Amino acid sequence: MKQQQIIGIRRDSLFSPNHIGNDRIIFDKVITELAAYGYNIPVYSESEFMAMEGRLSLQAIVTMGRDKKLVATLQSYEQDGVPVFNSAFGIQNCYRVNMVKGLIAAGIPHPKSFIVSTEDDVTPFYRKLSGIGVWVKRGDFHALHREDVSFAASEDECRHIINEYAMRGIETAVLCEHLLGDLVKFYGVRGTDFFHWFYPYDARHHKFSEYEAINGQSRHYPFDAAELHAAAERSAACLGVHIYGGDAIVDAEGRFQIIDLNDWPSFAPCREAGAKAISTFLAAALDPLNKNDLNVWKTH
Repeated sequence: MKQQQIIGIRRDSLFSPNHIGNDRIIFDKVITELAAYGYNIPVYSESEFMAMEGRLSLQAIVTMGRDKKLVATLQSYEQDGVPVFNSAFGIQNCYRVNMVKGLIAAGIPHPKSFIVSTEDDVTPFYRKLSGIGVWVKRGDFHALHREDVSFAASEDECRHIINEYAMRGIETAVLCEHLLGDLVKFYGVRGTDFFHWFYPYDARHHKFSEYEAINGQSRHYPFDAAELHAAAERSAACLGVHIYGGDAIVDAEGRFQIIDLNDWPSFAPCREAGAKAISTFLAAALDPLNKNDLNVWKTH
């Protein structure tokens, strides 16, 4: 067994809405796969890690954690030279407002969006997003509840959702145009050939199934999957994550726009292949630790 002091951090259930089991399974599979490479990695929950006293002497951290205090702590480890996968800076970049800003700045095809304060009148922004309605998304984090990503079919409904966010202490929101087309979900490991995409409504795989009634059934419009892979890789690179997943809308002409990019999702429809791809990537990244060469671990 390799003796590096490397630990794993599972995602706490609060941050796995409707995917608690799936998130745990993929992480545990990766840790098991890494054992075959000779890495015996003890695993902690987010809360267990944060409850530890003192600063640990670590050579690397493999994490699915998302708690903001945990992310800040992991960032301090990274600043001290400890490699973290996914990078805690990348995890933070996947929070909704940060993600939208990052994708747009990088020129990634993304729906027209406005970042708004929940204390402001959102009517002018709503009116600039033409269509049957707009998507209202909490800006400070990922979706934890159904209401954190909501479809507003009217200005009144949009204001109601924004006011509810304000009462919950959510200070920012993203208003996003509604795109007509197929919803496509994808998973990838940046810098590798692994890329899996599918139609989640066909597979009955979605956190909140009521979205299907708004988006409509998949029509399977032809599109270039290699181009989607390339765009997903650019998205993951600009946000600073290696293990990623996301969503895109493909229109009738085969054009796509990426609407979401997440750090280390469940990989549920491709769990076996996904775990092998992730563990192969991590094993290659961990191997330089044997040579005391940590420079290759720079992730942000």
